[in-house]
Amino acid sequence: MSTAPMSDDRSWVHAAIDALEREAARSADTHLLKVDLPGFPGIDFYFKDEASHPTGSLKHRLARSLYLYALCNGRLRAGQDVVDASSGSTAIAEAWFARLLGLRFTAVMPACTAPAKIRAVEALGGTCDLVDDAAAVHARAAAHAARGACHLDQFGLAERATDWRGNNNIAESIIGQLAREPQALPTWIVCGAGTGGTSATIGRYLRYRRLPTRLCVAEPVGSAFVNGWRTRDACAVANRPTVIEGIGRPRVEPGFLFDVVDAVVEVPDEASIAAAWMLEDLLGRRYGGSSGTNLVTCLQLAADMRARGETGSLVTLLCDGGERYAETLFDAGWLAAHDLDPARWRGSIEAGLCEGCAPLPD
Repeated sequence: MSTAPMSDDRSWVHAAIDALEREAARSADTHLLKVDLPGFPGIDFYFKDEASHPTGSLKHRLARSLYLYALCNGRLRAGQDVVDASSGSTAIAEAWFARLLGLRFTAVMPACTAPAKIRAVEALGGTCDLVDDAAAVHARAAAHAARGACHLDQFGLAERATDWRGNNNIAESIIGQLAREPQALPTWIVCGAGTGGTSATIGRYLRYRRLPTRLCVAEPVGSAFVNGWRTRDACAVANRPTVIEGIGRPRVEPGFLFDVVDAVVEVPDEASIAAAWMLEDLLGRRYGGSSGTNLVTCLQLAADMRARGETGSLVTLLCDGGERYAETLFDAGWLAAHDLDPARWRGSIEAGLCEGCAPLPD
């Protein structure tokens, strides 16, 4: 039997995968920060700082996985344009990897995306296609793909592009980093649901490893994930918009796996913003709004544990840096223009930190 010589395109694919694997080897794992909160004796809090990735967010891992998935499935070829729909952080990471591979990248983003994110994509050589209706990003990305671009499709492929059984996924990293800690198996891991990929990966991994740890999704009030999880309705939509970028999707995304999630906590936008501001006091640097959502949820879960007399540990994610939101969530004028007053939540969150009280009403 004769075989054909390897095509130039296959050679390029192999070289691209080599480049991605070399980048992965150069990228150290992210830090797991331990914070002692006086209101919760016997309960340990850990924050995984995903903002320390080269592209500044949790989405660095996902972007690498999406490119590998496209290459290994024969969907991405030498010289092909790349497109994806994003609220910003994934787009920044995808633009970074596109530059690494010498490809042109277009990010389809809502026009309300934080300006610093738009500038970051453009600084990496990407193009931003801004749409007024956030729900229209999928259709616009599909239109680019119809003209020949490779659609990385984070919302459709996130939960399958990452190997949930291991291979440097975030759940494996968390459990490994906790191995020498006093309460090594966390009671809860908390994350948001943007594409659904992170919650799907963590939930599957916990079951695969037969661990007792439970998974809680932290979301803006009335998001599609919240409504869909309660009824297991894949057609659920959000009740209201949110200003917390990266989570709180208006529709149920294909990557949302409801059955691997043990609990959902809804957090008002103003509480998320107040908590994001307070993370700077706790950790010495700013983080974005979804990190604030995660902090409020951890305090809520820990208050429930404390009320039951339980000890244990909780882990959550610091999803991206607050510098991306200097003109939005951390700008008093922007907050006033959007009728947002995070200060009204500061007292209840401080009580949670210092006294172990639940920051959200029943």
